Amino acid sequence: MDNDYQLIILGGGPAGLSAGIYAARNKLKTLLIEKAMIGGLAVYAELIENYPGFPDGISGFDLGESMLKQGEKFGLKTMMAEVNSLEVKDNLKIIKTTEGDFTAKAVIIALGSERISLDVPGGKEFVGRGISYCAICDAAFFKDAPVAVVGGGNSAISEALQLSKFAKTVYVIHRRDSWRATPVFVDKANAEPKINFIMNTTIDAIEGKDSVETLKLNNVVNGGKSTLAVAGVFVAIGQRPSTDMVKGILPLDANGYIITNEKMETTIPGLYAAGDIRSNSVRQTITAAGDGATAAVYADRYIAE
Repeated sequence: MDNDYQLIILGGGPAGLSAGIYAARNKLKTLLIEKAMIGGLAVYAELIENYPGFPDGISGFDLGESMLKQGEKFGLKTMMAEVNSLEVKDNLKIIKTTEGDFTAKAVIIALGSERISLDVPGGKEFVGRGISYCAICDAAFFKDAPVAVVGGGNSAISEALQLSKFAKTVYVIHRRDSWRATPVFVDKANAEPKINFIMNTTIDAIEGKDSVETLKLNNVVNGGKSTLAVAGVFVAIGQRPSTDMVKGILPLDANGYIITNEKMETTIPGLYAAGDIRSNSVRQTITAAGDGATAAVYADRYIAE
């Protein structure tokens, strides 16, 4: 594989894929690097109902695959690799990966965010043995079994709805008495008889022998303790930006997101950020795609200078 490009895109979610489509269509020599799965966190969405152009909705996986095919049709190159570091030398950006070093005049950082793990006893030990972060991936393993979902946002409710197709009972455990999820999601969950809400509650510990068997629960209002028997726990308690690589290189906001202007430009010329990794993003698939397109347009102009 060639190691020198005009533009390198880090991340294969909606922002990175959209940037790749625009850049490749503009005849830029472009490489997109993704470490895990094309489509980013959007692939975990069973149905995206608010992406324009799909009145019946589209799965996150299908949307990611379609965007990838569209980019490849225009000549976008992709590679699966872990990005270890980013260096800037004069006008050249150096990307060091597990597959070698690559250079480009411009780079778009679209690494998105990572799901936050559950920091309780058993929270690490049972990952892959009852603890999951993806209902679409693992729901079928819990057919006719009781499971729990931890979280109170759209992701948590989406996980619960997916699990209700397989599990016997789905408990949604939320530490507050109100939802962060949008009403349309909550209404769908309320209409599903398999889904039960456990509010004002946190998990103290996850226990079991070879796999998850019980949850130790704590009621944050009255301090009451209880035990819940489940075969699986699906964690959806939020995300954190994947910005470790640029700490000390780019200014970040108080929550660790990259600060950009409206052109997706960072403080370093030729270095852009797009999608969920960017400060003030509303973290929606459509806005991530828009960020990626904007970043690619301005990166093209920078490269042409």
